[in-house]
Amino acid sequence: MTRTDDTEVPDYASLLRLDGRGFVVMGAGQGMGRQTAHALSALGARTLCIDKDPDLAREIAEEVDGVPMSVDVTVREDMEAVFAKAVGEFGKVDGVVDIVGLARWMDLIDIDDETWDFEFATCLRHAYLAMQLGARAMRETGGGAMAFVASISGLFSAPNHPAYGAAKAGLMSLVRTAAVEFGRWGIRVNAVAPGATATPRISALLTPETRAAHESLIPTGDLNKPADIAAALLFLVSPLSRNVTGHTLVVDGGITVRYAFQ
Repeated sequence: MTRTDDTEVPDYASLLRLDGRGFVVMGAGQGMGRQTAHALSALGARTLCIDKDPDLAREIAEEVDGVPMSVDVTVREDMEAVFAKAVGEFGKVDGVVDIVGLARWMDLIDIDDETWDFEFATCLRHAYLAMQLGARAMRETGGGAMAFVASISGLFSAPNHPAYGAAKAGLMSLVRTAAVEFGRWGIRVNAVAPGATATPRISALLTPETRAAHESLIPTGDLNKPADIAAALLFLVSPLSRNVTGHTLVVDGGITVRYAFQ
């Protein structure tokens, strides 16, 4: 203690530990999801690794000593089965991390109803189901933490992918509402909004020239790595962020705070 402060100093290192806690990881098979499964496992968590591709679910589960499961996360019955399995495997659900989402590139003037509906299912419906069903499981056992992957496309304009941006904006609104409603049960709900991230899918689309053009706009000079997003998600579901809820953490190398003509 000092002369003016005798408050207890936590063991900060231990506040990142997740030993024995059971997490549902949605979209675990590659990119941000795979890195998140590794991050959680490295800190002692047990993981239910969800992916629509059964081979990817099995492969990541083998990497992190988790439990694989392949479902359609936009279908209520499938998501009910996810949480039933998580309770059966772990005894309770301590956390949910949802990475699922995909952008289709199309101008607003040309977008069709199928694309609009696809984006809202792929970026928002599964999150609604995860929040609702996850909270029902958590409220019976003392609470927990949820973290969702949003996007800077939901914070600002989203040219050429308007439905994706609208759905991600809706996701961040839902996160805020869930944080207020679920707080009484000790459940925290947050999101991470990545900027451009070099996932396997995005990396395959980038040429050296387009990558360099993107990086020239980013103050740090680097695209996100999937591990950068996993690190932010890990913070938000760990006890280190015990009083953080209803927020979206932007991870973008500073691009959204850069003056346009700098």
